[in-house]
Amino acid sequence: MAKYSRLEVVTAMIETGLVPLFYHPDVEIGKQILKACHSGGAKVVEFTNRGDFAHEVFGSLCRYANTELPGLMLGAGSVPDAATAALFIQLGANFIVSPSLREDIAPICNRRKILWSPGCGSLSEIGKAEELGCEIIKLFPGGSLGPSFVKAILGPQPWTRIMPTGGVSPTRENLELWFQSGVACAGMGSKLISKEIISNKNWSALSENIQKTLDLIDQIRKK
Repeated sequence: MAKYSRLEVVTAMIETGLVPLFYHPDVEIGKQILKACHSGGAKVVEFTNRGDFAHEVFGSLCRYANTELPGLMLGAGSVPDAATAALFIQLGANFIVSPSLREDIAPICNRRKILWSPGCGSLSEIGKAEELGCEIIKLFPGGSLGPSFVKAILGPQPWTRIMPTGGVSPTRENLELWFQSGVACAGMGSKLISKEIISNKNWSALSENIQKTLDLIDQIRKK
């Protein structure tokens, strides 16, 4: 069962502007990643469903976050269908992210008051997702569509909240392009939680990366 409500997750995403995302098969390394993200100030983290037995790893990480990392909202990403969404919800997912607009996921999440953020790449998909109750749209692939796409969408639909994933990096130049286009928050994976940091177990560097990125987003928003 989710510890945090859909509204709490949406608020945290918008307030911080950042959703770090990662996958690792080792539970203990996953715990260190979550701890570093939490220490750096992240409130919402996505664990991507990409490896064998990923749900088992997620269950352990969710229990750890709920007991040891107050205020950290852990969710599941790369969720392809309703059955997988239900599995992760039973393991405690506070939100569900899917790579595409899978309408069968909406009733599962809405029934449990859990945020669902589907991957969309067109105005028609975004409109349909919002009809299904989506609060935040995952723009995917973000790098291919770009900030100009966000501006074009928000012209006729200023109420739409967009989270680009893919093509987002923790540099001032890149973040300015995205946030000045009007995104609500940004999903960031390997460019933030790099393979080098994980292989070296440099958790202090990860925590610093998170904090610097959050500070940059805050500065950009205040311009």
